[in-house]
Amino acid sequence: MIGQILFWSFIGSVASLIGGILLALRKKAFSHEQSLLLISFAAGVLLSTAFFDLLPEAGADLSLAGVLAGIIFLFLLEKFLWYHHHDEEHEGHRRTPVLITVGDTVHNFIDGVVIAGTFMVAPATGIVTALAVAAHEIPHEMADFGVLLSKGWGRKKVIMINLASAGVSLVGATLMYYLGSKIEGTLPALLSFSGGMFIYLACSDLIPELHHGHSERKADSLWQLAIFGVGIAVVWGLIKILEG
Repeated sequence: MIGQILFWSFIGSVASLIGGILLALRKKAFSHEQSLLLISFAAGVLLSTAFFDLLPEAGADLSLAGVLAGIIFLFLLEKFLWYHHHDEEHEGHRRTPVLITVGDTVHNFIDGVVIAGTFMVAPATGIVTALAVAAHEIPHEMADFGVLLSKGWGRKKVIMINLASAGVSLVGATLMYYLGSKIEGTLPALLSFSGGMFIYLACSDLIPELHHGHSERKADSLWQLAIFGVGIAVVWGLIKILEG
């Protein structure tokens, strides 16, 4: 069973990077306007993932303290990074990618735990869950790849770091298989914590960046707003389809 769990965890988290990898392999660099559109999409995806997926999945055991802990954790991490990088011009380019990677890593760990947990209850349910995770993660990972590339990270670096982050899902799946109920009880807290991190990333790092374009045209702002809405709609639609 552990082999099947790891295979479907791979499909759910690692294979969902395909869209992002294809985005990273494009030869033409992103313009400033394109970067802002990718950031708009990512902000919409992160917020909708938190409010439509992670927090509702925690159910009656939703931990508001966990949400606050996720926000405080990234706030402190951000302060730590700022302390080591006082060059304000490049601070955002160094800081935001690290925060996104940390948030994704926790999220991927949770995905692995969830896939393994459902697979141990019923293999068919585990397979459906893995496919659902993959469908949900594809737009999420494409958005994250776009932001990391727009922040100046090299293509190979983005691909390798995201592969390592996605691979953490296999760690979560393995721990769930061997620890079972001992780790299952922490799921609501982990979901709440991850949701708090995504809310912080969207509201503290991504959305404010969209307000920095003082010379941008009105049409650019409207496009950013539209793409922000598309990010929300894509995640909401996928969740509704998969739940239905």
